[in-house]
Amino acid sequence: MIDLKPAGEQLALLVGAVRDDQLDGPTPCTEYDLGAVIGHVDEVSQGFARLARKQVDPADPASPTRFDDGWRQRVAAHARELGAAWDEPGAWQGSTDVGTELPNETWGRIALTELVVHGWDIARAAGLPWQLPDATLHACLAHVEVFVPAAPVPTLWGPRQSVADDAPLIDRIVAITGRDPHYAAPGHVARR
Repeated sequence: MIDLKPAGEQLALLVGAVRDDQLDGPTPCTEYDLGAVIGHVDEVSQGFARLARKQVDPADPASPTRFDDGWRQRVAAHARELGAAWDEPGAWQGSTDVGTELPNETWGRIALTELVVHGWDIARAAGLPWQLPDATLHACLAHVEVFVPAAPVPTLWGPRQSVADDAPLIDRIVAITGRDPHYAAPGHVARR
């Protein structure tokens, strides 16, 4: 079992610092602007929380993110709920088919990766710091090192980027997922 609460909490704090005028700005996910990445993380948070609770129903999709008053609070609440849902030992047991059947332990690790990597995307796009506990980063790195090269949908990730073996953990994680660890949005300096 991995503790997803630190990543969920940091993502919740991160979205609270994103300005509305940044939502249409570029991100390390070159095909998505910042609003689209936040929307994706919000929907993923909702879906993976339901998966952890064994409430998977393809007819009940995640609520799309609306960037109206209160969007930060809703996205933050969903990120925190995701962390709490995977804090239950039963969430990690069994397997679930959501178009692809995988052990729930793998789904939990994918949920962690979504929070860590897309949190980094959001932070870099908005020029904000993204700091997570080493335990969280080690768990994510262990997952992406094995999962990304053999992912059931290989087109989800870009080509692996080169980084030094002693690069910071987050740099190694994002490089495996095809991101440039030195990415900074126009007008921002990459912050750690």
